[in-house]
Amino acid sequence: MENWISEKDRLTKEFSFENFSEAVNFVNKVAVLAEKHNHHPDILLHSYKNVRLTLSTHSEGKVTDKDYKLADQIDDI
Repeated sequence: MENWISEKDRLTKEFSFENFSEAVNFVNKVAVLAEKHNHHPDILLHSYKNVRLTLSTHSEGKVTDKDYKLADQIDDI
Protein backbone atom coordinates (compact mmCIF):
# COMPACT_ATOMS: atom_id res chain seq x y z
CA MET A 1 0.00 0.00 0.00
CA GLU A 2 2.57 2.49 -1.11
CA ASN A 3 1.78 6.23 -0.97
CA TRP A 4 -1.79 5.88 0.27
CA ILE A 5 -2.70 8.60 2.75
CA SER A 6 -4.55 7.17 5.73
CA GLU A 7 -7.02 9.49 7.39
CA LYS A 8 -9.64 8.80 10.05
CA ASP A 9 -12.33 7.53 7.71
CA ARG A 10 -10.64 7.08 4.32
CA LEU A 11 -7.59 6.13 2.28
CA THR A 12 -6.58 8.46 -0.54
CA LYS A 13 -4.00 8.27 -3.30
CA GLU A 14 -3.09 10.46 -6.26
CA PHE A 15 -2.00 8.91 -9.54
CA SER A 16 -0.45 10.84 -12.42
CA PHE A 17 -0.24 9.64 -16.01
CA GLU A 18 1.39 10.75 -19.25
CA ASN A 19 -1.91 11.77 -20.82
CA PHE A 20 -5.69 11.72 -20.61
CA SER A 21 -6.01 8.38 -22.39
CA GLU A 22 -3.76 6.61 -19.87
CA ALA A 23 -5.67 8.16 -16.97
CA VAL A 24 -9.01 7.00 -18.36
CA ASN A 25 -7.61 3.53 -19.06
CA PHE A 26 -6.52 3.30 -15.41
CA VAL A 27 -9.94 4.46 -14.19
CA ASN A 28 -11.59 1.77 -16.33
CA LYS A 29 -9.34 -0.92 -14.83
CA VAL A 30 -10.16 0.29 -11.32
CA ALA A 31 -13.87 0.20 -12.20
CA VAL A 32 -13.67 -3.43 -13.31
CA LEU A 33 -11.82 -4.37 -10.13
CA ALA A 34 -14.29 -2.47 -7.95
CA GLU A 35 -17.26 -4.16 -9.61
CA LYS A 36 -15.64 -7.56 -9.12
CA HIS A 37 -15.39 -6.91 -5.38
CA ASN A 38 -18.61 -4.89 -5.06
CA HIS A 39 -16.57 -2.22 -3.30
CA HIS A 40 -16.51 1.13 -5.07
CA PRO A 41 -14.02 3.94 -4.52
CA ASP A 42 -14.69 7.60 -5.16
CA ILE A 43 -12.83 8.48 -8.36
CA LEU A 44 -11.82 11.97 -9.42
CA LEU A 45 -10.18 12.52 -12.82
CA HIS A 46 -8.69 16.01 -12.79
CA SER A 47 -6.23 18.18 -14.67
CA TYR A 48 -6.73 15.80 -17.63
CA LYS A 49 -4.11 13.26 -16.53
CA ASN A 50 -4.44 12.91 -12.76
CA VAL A 51 -6.65 10.54 -10.81
CA ARG A 52 -7.48 10.71 -7.11
CA LEU A 53 -8.95 7.60 -5.52
CA THR A 54 -10.63 7.64 -2.13
CA LEU A 55 -11.50 4.39 -0.37
CA SER A 56 -13.86 4.02 2.55
CA THR A 57 -16.41 1.44 3.58
CA HIS A 58 -19.42 3.74 3.50
CA SER A 59 -21.67 1.33 5.40
CA GLU A 60 -19.15 1.29 8.28
CA GLY A 61 -18.22 4.98 8.09
CA LYS A 62 -14.53 4.12 8.25
CA VAL A 63 -11.66 2.27 6.62
CA THR A 64 -11.94 -1.52 6.83
CA ASP A 65 -10.01 -4.53 5.56
CA LYS A 66 -11.99 -4.25 2.30
CA ASP A 67 -10.35 -0.89 1.65
CA TYR A 68 -6.83 -2.11 2.37
CA LYS A 69 -7.33 -5.14 0.13
CA LEU A 70 -8.69 -3.04 -2.72
CA ALA A 71 -5.85 -0.53 -2.32
CA ASP A 72 -3.29 -3.35 -2.66
CA GLN A 73 -5.02 -4.63 -5.79
CA ILE A 74 -5.20 -1.14 -7.29
CA ASP A 75 -1.46 -0.76 -6.73
CA ASP A 76 -0.97 -3.93 -8.79
CA ILE A 77 -2.72 -2.42 -11.84
